[in-house]
Amino acid sequence: MTDTTSLAEKLTAHFKDTISGCETDRDQITLVVTPSHLLSTCEALRDEDDFSFSQLVDLCGVDYSTYGQVDWATEETTATGFSRGRETTTTTIDTDQRFAVVYHLLSIKHNHRLRLRCYLPEENPTLASVTGVWSSANWYEREAYDMFGILFEGHPDLRRLLTDYGFIGHPFRKDFPLVGNVEVRYDPDQERVVYQPVTITNRVLVPRVIRDDHRYIPDEEPSDA
Repeated sequence: MTDTTSLAEKLTAHFKDTISGCETDRDQITLVVTPSHLLSTCEALRDEDDFSFSQLVDLCGVDYSTYGQVDWATEETTATGFSRGRETTTTTIDTDQRFAVVYHLLSIKHNHRLRLRCYLPEENPTLASVTGVWSSANWYEREAYDMFGILFEGHPDLRRLLTDYGFIGHPFRKDFPLVGNVEVRYDPDQERVVYQPVTITNRVLVPRVIRDDHRYIPDEEPSDA
């Protein structure tokens, strides 16, 4: 029995009432935790001697709203170029699981790594802050709030981290427009920076590759001259 298999069995047995799944892929264990049991699960993972996950290495948000959809077929190109012609595949996503917060944990004592995933609904995605369990979660949660709009209850200072305080929207959401909602410019009359509605026109860029391949160019007939 490998260390990964042994750890997965211990985790499943210990948290059978608080998790909704335990997945192992490429020697990586992922626990799917229900939001209501997140804090108690995190505290047990940190404090229980069998686990001792003392460090939160990373925390990130995920938006699954377009998961499984394909817009561009880039694996096959013809000798004459690349076209917009495509077959779009659509996967229906459960709105109760549109968002997720993923925690990457490290146990220095046992040399184990663990991934926690907690799904959140599309409407008002809110989750308990784990800053009281791992202080390193502070800025990670601020980033997830800024980029995805996920609220962390109990966070000591849940402000935007990467965008401006006047920024509108959350840019890592799949429905956020690529051109944004507002733009910033300097107004010489007001002598200050102002926000205004974005003036960029949405358009679809179509890549096209034209190749001159000698395999597809017929040999020239020799001239009679």
